[in-house]
Amino acid sequence: MTLQKNNRWVGKAALAALIIAVLFALRYFELGQYLSLDYLKASQEKFHQLYQSHWFAVIAAYMGVYIVVTALSLPGAAVMTLAGGAMFGLLVGSVVVSFASTIGATLACAVSRFLLRDWVQAKFGGKLAAVNAGIEKEGAFYLFSLRLVPIFPFFVINLVMGLTPIRLFTFFWVSQIGMLAGTVVYVNAGRQLARIDSVSGILSPGVLISFAVLGLFPITVKKLLMLYNRKSGKAEKSVSSTP
Repeated sequence: MTLQKNNRWVGKAALAALIIAVLFALRYFELGQYLSLDYLKASQEKFHQLYQSHWFAVIAAYMGVYIVVTALSLPGAAVMTLAGGAMFGLLVGSVVVSFASTIGATLACAVSRFLLRDWVQAKFGGKLAAVNAGIEKEGAFYLFSLRLVPIFPFFVINLVMGLTPIRLFTFFWVSQIGMLAGTVVYVNAGRQLARIDSVSGILSPGVLISFAVLGLFPITVKKLLMLYNRKSGKAEKSVSSTP
């Protein structure tokens, strides 16, 4: 048991060191410029030609970079999504980005769970008991709502959900479905890359409100059904107890 615990701490230390090394390399070598909107717009034609001649290799490399960026919670996921639309078009881009972003998000959730969950649960387990119970029971509905409401940062959801008991498989498929609408919006915007001045300008207030309503819909329906079932149960008991 002690050896297993030591191996776990060694693994955590190695993973934390890797993340720190990647962040240091990004800053020291100024690699972040390659995940900027300006660089993407300047290189759009070059990327398009490369995709035309080596489509499979470009898709594989793109997905690899996207997964790493997302798994390590690095800035640039939104720009990568726009790049997918600019290079691959709406249909192929949506499929590629959907799987790359979901795989990366699931890995980020797993990283957060591996590094921080034991410490968080040990320190705040008593206070989080109700949250853990709620996530185990209705985690899929809450995650789906969070994915559809774009006011919550993408990487924050990945990290926070890693601290909960939600199953990684559930996290994967719910994220895949929940992020699809936003993915299509950003990929479609990437097709008009030259007209985009900022990533934040892609989602209009109307689109934000639509996503918010859509995100709250499933959990609201479930709560209403639960309320209806409780009232029906009480009514049946009342009828059965009547002489």
